[in-house]
Amino acid sequence: MKHNPEAETAKDADEGVVAVRRAMHILGAFGIDDASLSLAELSRRTGYHRSTVLRLARTLAMEDYLAQRADGSWRLARAAGWLGACYQATFNVQDVVEPVLRELSAVTGESATFYVREGNQRICVARVEGAKSIRHHVRAGAGLPLNLGSPGRVILAFSGEPGEPYDSIRRAGYMMSLGERDPEVSSISAPVYTVNWTLLGAICISGPLSRLTEETLQQHKETLLSAATRLSRAMMGVRQGVRSRP
Repeated sequence: MKHNPEAETAKDADEGVVAVRRAMHILGAFGIDDASLSLAELSRRTGYHRSTVLRLARTLAMEDYLAQRADGSWRLARAAGWLGACYQATFNVQDVVEPVLRELSAVTGESATFYVREGNQRICVARVEGAKSIRHHVRAGAGLPLNLGSPGRVILAFSGEPGEPYDSIRRAGYMMSLGERDPEVSSISAPVYTVNWTLLGAICISGPLSRLTEETLQQHKETLLSAATRLSRAMMGVRQGVRSRP
């Protein structure tokens, strides 16, 4: 059989990409409440065989992204913390996200929040509280489930999660949640994109279910979708008036 060095190079490159993605998935398996994870839990969360997880974890530890504890479990290490600090320092929430949230909250009278995905959770990156005295409270930096509540389900849907309710969410372009995560809270959320229409997170308004009924959420739908479009354009550096994606 004729030797083909170009094919071998391409194969090596593909295998390298797979290894990098698997390593990233292992780092992404950690949630905000996970001080450490056992090898078995990392295997369960990533779906990778334990031997694969162990090999990649040891490699990540060599570069100080993971560290192994005395009991054999794994924790995030200094390099992972440095990346997080860089992310927080360079992500300009004040100038980009908060003005959109302030306007959305002012128009609807409800609390407006922007969430991004971090591993298996959605993280509250920025929030503007509504003017009304009775409101739903979430602190910036809090981690909440992805599969409960409209922001998390929107993130899952536009990340490609198969089946229902995600197919319906993609078709609609938004989601309303009535007491799903908290029986007293309702919300409506839409996706926010960055460069090349890559999903960045979800923007939402939320409040007490007694006030934010399904009918009221429907009345706020166009306002929310408009805010999501403006924030997506801002993240892409696109000026108002430029033709958006069809």
